[in-house]
Parts: sequence; structure tokens; C-alpha cells
Amino acid sequence: MNTRKNAIEIRNLYKKFGSFTAVNDLSFDVSQGQIFGFLGPNGSGKSTTIRMLCGLLAPSSGTAIVNGYDVGRQSRDVKRSIGYMSQAFGLYKDLTVAENLSFYGSLYGLRGSELRRRTEFVVEVTNIKRFLDRDAGKLSGGWKQRLALATALIHDPPIIFLDEPTAGIDPVARRSLWDLLFELSGQGKTLFVTTHYMDEAERCDYIAYIYNSRLMTKGTPRELKDNPLVKPADLKRFSLAVSQPSLALKALKEYQKLKDATLVEAELHLLAPLDVSEEAVIQFLRDRGFSVSGCRSIEPSLEDVFVTLTKEIERQEAGK
Repeated sequence: MNTRKNAIEIRNLYKKFGSFTAVNDLSFDVSQGQIFGFLGPNGSGKSTTIRMLCGLLAPSSGTAIVNGYDVGRQSRDVKRSIGYMSQAFGLYKDLTVAENLSFYGSLYGLRGSELRRRTEFVVEVTNIKRFLDRDAGKLSGGWKQRLALATALIHDPPIIFLDEPTAGIDPVARRSLWDLLFELSGQGKTLFVTTHYMDEAERCDYIAYIYNSRLMTKGTPRELKDNPLVKPADLKRFSLAVSQPSLALKALKEYQKLKDATLVEAELHLLAPLDVSEEAVIQFLRDRGFSVSGCRSIEPSLEDVFVTLTKEIERQEAGK
């Protein structure tokens, strides 16, 4: 039984700018200690939602409770009880790492021994000690993100908002940062993460997907993949390892029985009715000069989830 309390509770949240509705009737919960993925295309309302949850923007209607504080009535308390790490590096580039930590700690009211204790802690957690005397602007992308995370943790907030935390950094730094996020989650921190990387979304405990200002779906990665629209009973997914996969994908446009075909890591991922045999598709490709070296059944990915549900929403809206 899940006995965790909610770190965030959102009910019927709206934000309007004149006649434009940026966030439309949003409702979901985030459990304490959860890595919560908040996904959606650019312009879908993610940033506006985060600004409201951080106490930076008042809702037009509805409620959002963060750490027990109402974002509309207690925005100052909300701001002091959260950490925030933005996509863009927003720290002072001409200050050293140590000076940035001291400055941001003082903004949260830390002084003397308490500031030193918290600085030592975040330096150890982020492993940034070797760069304490380096100007922040001279750090590599990955270490800049670690410094940004350290400043977000300096006042020991129970919730940390991370807006595209790994954008623009190399794969090694990205993996390292996620290892650190897992460690923080294990310590009981609640992480509210936005990302466009589907492999990062897979690492989240729970996901909400927003599209055109509305919540389109929510659930664990497994629950989302088992959605009947994504995994219909009369269709199957399989992958083919084929020579010249880009040309093979183009050739398959002539195979009209397929419901979908895409290229993933040099393999063709196909969606087909149950009565379409893999052997028939393979023979179709071989007849056109392609060599097929492997075939396997596959499960839908999170990318399949969001593509399928987005197309369904667009189909419904076009039919109105």
C-alpha cells in the first residue's frame, strides 16, 4: 500500500492571459519522494504551470498546494520551500563556484555555521569541490548544471523543480546528473522534472503529459504504454533489422496494410494488424533488394505513447 503523502496537489488549475488560456483545468498529485516527469511540446503550458507552482504567477482559478502552501495566497512561503533549476544557466558567471553558493545561501537566510554546513553538504553531494575557486562561467556544461543544482539544494528544500536539467550537456554528464537525481530521490526529495528526452522520461516514477494547455494523460511509464489506444488488442508491434534502413522505410510506404512505420536506432519499428505476418513484410523488403537480418516483437515506447495520443487528440479536434 502506498502511504506516501502528496508534496503537490493541483485541482482545476487555470491560467488565462486575456482571452488566451495557457493552462486549462489541470488536476494531478505528486507524491513525496517521487521523480515526477512533466512532459509536453513547446507552448503546451508547461512553463506557465511551473511558474504557478513556484509561486511566481497567480492562478486565474483553481488551487495548487505545494509543501502545504497555497500558491495563490502563500506564494512567499512556496518560494522559500522549493528549489528551482532552470534550463538556462542563470547563475553569476563572474563569481566563483564558492561565491555563488554563498550568495544563494544568503538569499534564503542562511548565515554563519548553518551556511557553511549546507555549503559543505551540497558541495559533497554534487562533487564540485575541485571547482570551488573557478569562475562559474568557465565551467563545462555538465558542471554548470551541477552548480545550478547545488544552489537549488543549498537551503534543503523538500521539492526541487528541474526545467530541462540536461539540455545541452553531453551524454556522460547527463547520465552522471541523473545518478545524482536518483540519489536525491532516495533521500526523500521530490523532483518535478521537465524533459524532451524520452529515455529520461522512462526514469521517472510517474508522468503527466500536457498538450494544448490540457492534461492529456498521466500514469507510470508502464501504465501509459498499456493504454488501449497505444496498445490496441488488434494490432502488434515488431522490429526489423534491415540493410539501408532509411531506404527500406521509404519502400514500406507502399505496404498499405501497415498502420505505422518509423526508424529507431537503425531498426524499423512497425505497427501492423494481427493478420499481417512478419514473414510477409520481410519478403516484401527482400523482393526490393533489402537484406533483413533480424525480427523481434517489441513493446510501445513512451515516444509511441505521446505520438499516438497526440494524433488522437488532433483527430478528435479536426472532427469537431
